[in-house]
Amino acid sequence: MSNLILEPLVVPSGDPVSILDDLEAAISGTRSLLPLPEKDQSRAATLRASQSVGEPCDAALVMATSGSTGTPKGALLTPVNLVSSADATHQFLGGPGQWHLALPAHHIAGIQVLVRSLLAGIDPTFQDVSGGFSVADFATAATELATTGDRTYTSLVPNQLIKAMETLQGIEALRLFDAILVGGAPLTRDTLRAARELGINVVTTYGSSETAGGCVYNGRAIPGARVRVVGERIHLGGPMIAAGYRNMPDHEAFAEPGWFATSDAGSLTDGVLQVRGRLDNVIITGGLKIQPEVVEQALLNVSGVTGACVVGVSDPRLGQRIVAAYTGSVSPGEVVEGLDDLARWQLPKELRHVEALPLTGPGKVDRVKVSKLFQ
Repeated sequence: MSNLILEPLVVPSGDPVSILDDLEAAISGTRSLLPLPEKDQSRAATLRASQSVGEPCDAALVMATSGSTGTPKGALLTPVNLVSSADATHQFLGGPGQWHLALPAHHIAGIQVLVRSLLAGIDPTFQDVSGGFSVADFATAATELATTGDRTYTSLVPNQLIKAMETLQGIEALRLFDAILVGGAPLTRDTLRAARELGINVVTTYGSSETAGGCVYNGRAIPGARVRVVGERIHLGGPMIAAGYRNMPDHEAFAEPGWFATSDAGSLTDGVLQVRGRLDNVIITGGLKIQPEVVEQALLNVSGVTGACVVGVSDPRLGQRIVAAYTGSVSPGEVVEGLDDLARWQLPKELRHVEALPLTGPGKVDRVKVSKLFQ
């Protein structure tokens, strides 16, 4: 039995750097911590109960998953998981540097900014994103880091990157970073092309709490990580793979030691991973199968669409019908006109324009709540 007891760690949104000492203790093996959001008491209570706070635990951190398909699971991350992930990131990027934290630090992407900073021996700059992403605050931090002469990095979700790219101030700030990790959701071809043309070094990332953050950058495994596709399912391996789930010792996702069987479908071509979408998101409409992410990508490639979520809802004739909610400046009619490349049966039967898509975490859309919009 472990000598450590799982402790709750409330992460202050206004000063996330204040938990650095706690993280250092966890990485040194003297504490076991469950990071909790400061301003979401409902989720914090759910995590305290489901992850058995106050009970023995061997992990350095228990990192909650987004919980998009039910009660969040808790990935058991060891000191080796956290350090190997951070080291591999620095190897990929060309060396340690100074980081700016612009993501909630109770999520794995934010935690890893702090862990990388610990290993680099430099406190990160940060901004409070609990009330939204301020481009002005981001630009101030970027300018401050640029004066150090060190390599500088940050992590963003697609919506933050797009928002910053909409203003000259944001573009100039983005260009100051040696690399910007972008994950949580896919980027459109247009956004990636625009970033390249503007001199912004975007690195797309793929990973999760179960892999101690992103372990595939620009489609390729970072140092030490491994990727394979079994059937359609993506499997990720390496020293950054979690020891399992809290209170779920025999979960099938960790059936093979050192590997995590994701819930995502994908393919490997010449060592480059293409993620098609979640296996459990597949929509069967009129007997035909479609990954909603395929339709979402088509929607996002329509000029003026800034966000999209496609789901299947019950239909007496088709079994499921394809519906979509989106954000942006264009009308539903204009969106449909921009979907010429989709087969007729793949077109959404209903389009709904919304002010904002509901989220379960940074950049992750809550599909359950979107489905309810059409019921």
